[in-house]
Amino acid sequence: MSDSRRVTLQPGDTIGILGGGQLGRMLALAAARLGLKCQVFSPDPDSPAFDVVQNATCAEYADVEALELFAADVDVVTYEFENVPAATAMVLAARRPVLPNHRILETVQDRLVEKNFITGLGIGTAAYTDVASAEALREAIEIIGLPAVIKTRRFGYDGKGQAIIREGDDPSQVWDDLGTKAAILEAFVAFEREISVIVARSADGGVECFDVTENEHRDHILKYSRVPAAIPDTLAAQARDIAQKIAIALDYVGVLAVEMFVVPGAGGPTLLVNEIAPRVHNSGHWTLDGASISQFEQHIRAVAGWPLGKPVRHGSAVMTNLIGDDILDYGKWLTVPGAAVHIYGKGAPRPGRKMGHVTEIKHVTEVKGRG
Repeated sequence: MSDSRRVTLQPGDTIGILGGGQLGRMLALAAARLGLKCQVFSPDPDSPAFDVVQNATCAEYADVEALELFAADVDVVTYEFENVPAATAMVLAARRPVLPNHRILETVQDRLVEKNFITGLGIGTAAYTDVASAEALREAIEIIGLPAVIKTRRFGYDGKGQAIIREGDDPSQVWDDLGTKAAILEAFVAFEREISVIVARSADGGVECFDVTENEHRDHILKYSRVPAAIPDTLAAQARDIAQKIAIALDYVGVLAVEMFVVPGAGGPTLLVNEIAPRVHNSGHWTLDGASISQFEQHIRAVAGWPLGKPVRHGSAVMTNLIGDDILDYGKWLTVPGAAVHIYGKGAPRPGRKMGHVTEIKHVTEVKGRG
């Protein structure tokens, strides 16, 4: 079973999921719809994914004995977030197929390695350079210019581990505040809009892309996703081609998201890749209610060795994240005609915590009728 391409699960088989957050929860629900079982491994006893599976392992990712017992109970392993410790993935990979391949984590867990990988494919990104000290930051500013964005090379998400540097800021103070020994400095991109592509690839090389999504952030956290993105069809095709090229180059199995900037220019808008997320993604939540197959089912199909589905969008969609105290008003969404409410079953809300989401769909017939 060491060859990931031989994985073909049958209904009743078990998928192991590393991580017990809302993404793991929705993956497990998608698997159940297909007659597959899931076991969730998470160090957090309050993991919302635990509520929807029969078997769960609550242990630290460094607990080798717990990992071995977990591996013995599952047929294949996947993950809901990319910051799985490399040692954890290696322990499991020696016992069960891990999909996407654990070696991909080495590329996407380090922003510098990730950027080098993307540019090596001939795909554009913001200008960037490595930074390892306050003095190196000063030199990088001379190269990149200001404003610029400094990011830790590892363990950053939802705006954490990064800061904008502007004229007049003290590089030494910025470096101290970031609290890291490894970072990259990126040129600030004056983008027109942010988009993402959710792409799936199967072990036999089949690729399917969902429609391009336009994303709006508040305080560095995704607030709204709208589909289709308000971009020309030719640019949307380019975005899908970029996502497909990345998935193929990674020899990827599963769902990943490619986040991009749409940058205005005299010759028309162009695309720059911002980040890769090797997992199901917040900007793909609209697919639960807005497409013939969700990103979660697509990922389960891929890691199970099943054929991918052909995504057919039902209409235009808007996904709204319920962040922090937004969840306290969930009742109002229950009265909105056509709104699909998803509550993640987490504990008390706190600022920046994703508590749920709502998807509103305008079906194709409605859109045409109003045209």
